[in-house]
Amino acid sequence: MLEAKKIKAAYKIYKGIHCEKKQVLKNVNFIAKEGECIGIIGANGSGKSTLLSILAGIQKPEMGELLFQGKNLFLKENNRELRQISGYIPQDNPLMEELSVYDNLKLWYLDKKNLQFELEEGSLTGFGLAPYLKMPVCKLSGGLKKRVSIACALADKPQILIMDEPTASLDMLSRHEIMQYIENYKKEGKIVIFTTHDATEIKICDKLYILCAGELEEALPDSAYDKLVELQRENKWR
Repeated sequence: MLEAKKIKAAYKIYKGIHCEKKQVLKNVNFIAKEGECIGIIGANGSGKSTLLSILAGIQKPEMGELLFQGKNLFLKENNRELRQISGYIPQDNPLMEELSVYDNLKLWYLDKKNLQFELEEGSLTGFGLAPYLKMPVCKLSGGLKKRVSIACALADKPQILIMDEPTASLDMLSRHEIMQYIENYKKEGKIVIFTTHDATEIKICDKLYILCAGELEEALPDSAYDKLVELQRENKWR
């Protein structure tokens, strides 16, 4: 089980010689059990990407805890473990564009024999990357780049998959394939956390949260729109 408790974070805004802080996350709490998919929606600038980068160990929070099997992964001595158990796919393309698909994979799968096994018989067989291994990433479609990004994130067989708008700007078929990967990942008893702006994608979520005013408001996937309207009326949506 993964539990986030009282996560707080701010970022700095520079105005000339003056520096101000915007408190983007004030008190974030949620629980994710094995085999669950957690969806997070929210307005642009609400702090969704900041939250995911904190959960992945890329950015440090001002305060809060991230408990996995009872261990606080935000503690300095546990930060390496946090990186190992989580696979992070940012919204922007993290791949080396000038390198081939295979060379990008090698940066993550340090054991060449293990990479070959995963491509031929293991977890990467369903990604359909074989015809593109020698192709430079810069020549791939957006959907293929996203597939390679996910394949890289799975190198250490993480227990938690963290995805920032995984299907943004993709065509319908690519969106379907990414959602299928998420469904399969859940079936393995692992945890998926992703942000989205797509109403159709929240249907696969076991829990859905709206990030507003620095906190997470739980909502049911089937009534998310009504919840958004309610928050807007309370001036909490933005």
